[in-house]
Formats: sequence, C-alpha cells, structure tokens
Amino acid sequence: MNTVFAPLDLTEEQSLVRQTARDFAQNELKPLAAAIDEEQKIPPQVWSRLAELQLLGVAIPEELGGMGLNALCAATMVEELAAVCASTALAVSAHVGLGTAPVAKFGTAEQKKRFVPDFCSARKVIAFGLTEPGAGSDAGGTQTRAVLKGDRYIVNGAKIFITNALVGSTFLVAVSTKPELKTHGITALLIEKGSKGFTVNPGDKKLGMRGSDWGELVFEDVEVPVENRLGEENHGFSVFMDTLVGGRVGIGALALGLSRAALEASVKYAQERKQFGKAIGSFQSVGNMIADMAVGVEAARHLVYHAAQLRAAGKPHTRECSIAKLYASEVCNQICDDAVQIHGGYGYTKEFPVERYFRDAKLLEIGEGTSQIQRVIIARDVLGRLEG
Repeated sequence: MNTVFAPLDLTEEQSLVRQTARDFAQNELKPLAAAIDEEQKIPPQVWSRLAELQLLGVAIPEELGGMGLNALCAATMVEELAAVCASTALAVSAHVGLGTAPVAKFGTAEQKKRFVPDFCSARKVIAFGLTEPGAGSDAGGTQTRAVLKGDRYIVNGAKIFITNALVGSTFLVAVSTKPELKTHGITALLIEKGSKGFTVNPGDKKLGMRGSDWGELVFEDVEVPVENRLGEENHGFSVFMDTLVGGRVGIGALALGLSRAALEASVKYAQERKQFGKAIGSFQSVGNMIADMAVGVEAARHLVYHAAQLRAAGKPHTRECSIAKLYASEVCNQICDDAVQIHGGYGYTKEFPVERYFRDAKLLEIGEGTSQIQRVIIARDVLGRLEG
C-alpha cells in the first residue's frame, strides 16, 4: 500500500531529500528502533549518519553548513524518521527546529558562524530550555532569573522536561531579566554545558519516546557572556514563540509519520490475521477502522504540509501550524489506539511495534503546546477575525 503519497509537487531536490531520509530510516534506523526504545538511548552513529547525509541542516543556509532548503523539506525528513522511530524523530526535530533554526534566524553573524556549523555536523547537539516546574504553557511565568553584571549574565533557576538534555552541548534558554514585565522581560541565552554552576540531571523514566533523552537543567550562579545572548535583552519571548510555531510543524510531521507506521502495520496484520476462516480485514468493523485511519493520515498530511509551505514562504502561519499540530497529534493517538485494537492481544505485547507506537503517540498532544493551548491559539485567531 502507498501511504507516503504527498499532495503537492516537490522539486527534484526536495524529493531527493525525502527519499534520502526514507532510505536511511527504512534501511538503517528501522533495525535499531526497538532497541532504541528498550535501551532508552539513540546510538551516536545515528547522529553521525544524519549529519553525513546533511539531514540535520536541511533548512539551514549553505554558508552555515546546511542544504539551503526550507521548512517543508525539514518536515518530510522528520516524517520519514518518525515512520520507523519516533524517539529519533523527536530528538532530531528538537535539535533542528527548536535549536539550530532559531540561532540561524535570530543570531548575529558571529553567533551563526560559531554555533550553526557544529549543529549541522552533529559535533554539537543543541537543546531548547523553556519549561519549568511552574511555567509550561505560561511562559510568562518563567522563574529562571538572569542579572547582568558587567559583560556577563548571572543565571539562577531550573528547567525541566528538556529534550536532548543529556546529549546536548548547547542550550537555548529562556530567562527572566525583568520579572515585573513577564513576557516582555524574557531574554534568550545560549548556555554551554560545562559552564561552572550548570548541572544537567537525567529526567524521570517516560511512558513513550523513551529513546529520546530528557532532563533537568539547574543553574546556580552560572556566568553567561553577553555575546551569548540571542537577540535583544527583554525581547526573547518573540524568539521562543516563533520557534515554537515552527516546532509545531515538526510535531505535526512526527505525528504524521507515526500515524503512517500504525496504519501500515494494521493493514498488514488485517490482511494476514485469519478468524472464522478469513482475513479480519474483510470484516466491516475492522475495515471501517482502517478506512478512518487512512482518512486521518491523509487529512493530517494536507494540514502539516500546508502549514510547512506557508512557513517556508514567509506567509502568516501561526493558526495553521496550531491546527496542523492539534489535528495531527490527536488523530495520531486515535490511529495508534485503533492499531492496538486491530492487533488484539498481540497489540498489547512487544512482539508487534504498535505497542510502542501507542506509547509514543501521547507526548504529541502535550509537547510544544498542549492540545488545550492549541485550541486557545486557534480560537483567539478565529474570534479576532470575526470581530474585525
């Protein structure tokens, strides 16, 4: 069956990127996927091969070590990785979309030259530090403080649930430099692992996406040079919000790839599993589930690719990215739930990958803005337009 049809015309170069990602995922990553989940670690050679294939710099300018393509290419790359290993897709999406992209977009010429080539080559992995124990959806409630003393910021506070915390070398961190201004007092700092007073602690064991590490960042009088500030002081909130909007395309693409995998596994099982003398796919109840799954995959594909195209074209896309992320993540959870149901008792075991898909899917409704926050964003946009 063909579940990788794209409802748009890709250029020859864009198609080549997607095919490269697909070949790597199917031939090299797929055999490792179960072990990545079980051992809760992505092997270093996966990062090395992604860099070798230039997939970590798909949407980064060529002069910075990338391929000079766009957000659509990055989305298709994440989709192909997610179709075999959601953990790897999450780690890569965070590194590329939440870390490398904002430095390439908002950094000074010196910052871009100093950091971005290392991110594209996987010499360094970058992580995104926004969430805190008391500030998740409410980024304006950031409690991590930074005080400017001379040519350095003194940072104190903590971040939690940080993807790539353990493998990361550089961290894009939201700090409050004027707490009384809330979101208008947020500053973005690039903080290097190894800085005195900076500790990284492993996160709790996770339900899914177990191969993608996460952890806690603790800052105790950490000194950060002013030249590591991304953008202007007290103007970091816009950097983080723009980054999250683009990141939602990545999560949507991840959900799309995972949905594809669950659908393909379910079709295969429904064709092979016999009950009452015939394949279970011939029963209307199972057939209807397969049909709904296929509709969900196709609808998610259109929404995700459309949002990616708008971002690549520099057109307004905030609402569209939220819609894509919301729909793709929620339909992915339903598809993975149905995949387990179609597999019956076997779906509840590790013998079949749908058990892993089911666990991996839940994070997609939580990370980079919960489903509830996406609805707030969409409703505000729609109601604002109605009022206008």
